[in-house]
Amino acid sequence: MPRMLDVSDDVRAEIGDEEADRLLAGENAPGSYDCTSCRTPGDSEQERTSTVLFIGDETAVLAFAHATCLPSQVVQVTEEQLQGAVRSINPDGVPGQAGPEQAVLGVTSGLILISGELHPALVVEPTGPIVRPGSTDIGDDFLPLLIEQGFMPVTELSSVPPVLHGWSVLLAMGQLHAVLQPGTGGGSPVAWWQAHQALQVAESWRAAANKHQQVLLFAAPVGSIGRQPREDLLRDALDKAAANGKLVAAAMPLAGT
Repeated sequence: MPRMLDVSDDVRAEIGDEEADRLLAGENAPGSYDCTSCRTPGDSEQERTSTVLFIGDETAVLAFAHATCLPSQVVQVTEEQLQGAVRSINPDGVPGQAGPEQAVLGVTSGLILISGELHPALVVEPTGPIVRPGSTDIGDDFLPLLIEQGFMPVTELSSVPPVLHGWSVLLAMGQLHAVLQPGTGGGSPVAWWQAHQALQVAESWRAAANKHQQVLLFAAPVGSIGRQPREDLLRDALDKAAANGKLVAAAMPLAGT
């Protein structure tokens, strides 16, 4: 059955007419998929679906998204972002694909109450297990990798986590652009996470960020937090993850305004 796929001219130019036509005919497209934007299930036989091509320095990965979440487009990312990802978001047969397992980092913003004061926070949860680069294990090394970078395990949200030096959150014109980490060998900072399209944050969140000049970043393994529609539900999910030993955190200086 033909899929309800959107393949933009940019994506077609990258993957070629033959591959694009196979996708539109339903030969290589998945029926069901996890949306690369909102991370909830989609069905290309029942709803309009966008093809999103992530391109690194050497590899490319084709992902799928609800057309209501993202238009079909080509997204330039770093090779590290592609190679470090581990959840399958692409079908077989895409030229230059980075392998069968790919994941993306989902980021949610919210205000978190700690010691009677509201702090701007970002909550990061991957769409799949993260394994150590080069590892053949099937476990999840997301939290150990972050702890090695200086993130601190959190058992309860009772105090502000320590500042992680060298990291920062890039905010420009009221939009969230990236989380930056130190470059190798003391070089310029590089993006640990970068928004495909700049994310709008609430005025109250931006005001809190400008007041504190820092943002709290919480990270948890896949399945620990989920997409919470309200900040009170987000806080409940964070408290539960912390109690279960599945939460790390750091405070990061604010870069931009």
